[in-house]
Amino acid sequence: MNWDFPQPHIHPVTPQAADIDGLDHTNNAVYVRWCEQAGWSHSEALGLDLAAYRRLDRAMAIAKAEYEYLLPTGLGDELRLGTWLCGTDGKLTMERRFQLVRAGDGATVMRGRWQLVCIEIASGKPRRMPAQFCEAYLPAVVGN
Repeated sequence: MNWDFPQPHIHPVTPQAADIDGLDHTNNAVYVRWCEQAGWSHSEALGLDLAAYRRLDRAMAIAKAEYEYLLPTGLGDELRLGTWLCGTDGKLTMERRFQLVRAGDGATVMRGRWQLVCIEIASGKPRRMPAQFCEAYLPAVVGN
């Protein structure tokens, strides 16, 4: 696969009947849901799951999301959704990127980008990343 960055965290997905819209393509909202699943899968692989977020009263929340839909996908297409952490200030913000690739022909069908901010769950206000976030996330950041 021709990935945008090295060593993606890969979340395999395949559109099901409920994912297909009136144009016989995977609905764009499904890609957004898949990105959320891939982001959590990657975070969990790095050692930070929802329970850890709650215990620390901190979370990385989406401040801005962008998606570029390049090609349609359809029922049964085998897809690989790669995700990376691509930037951080090491204090408050982080960037996550996504690339959805069709396994059959290697075509990139979607790219996404999230700007994340660390928040205190209890208040919803921005707060500095705790040491556990820095220890888990910072070593996984790839270059732009």
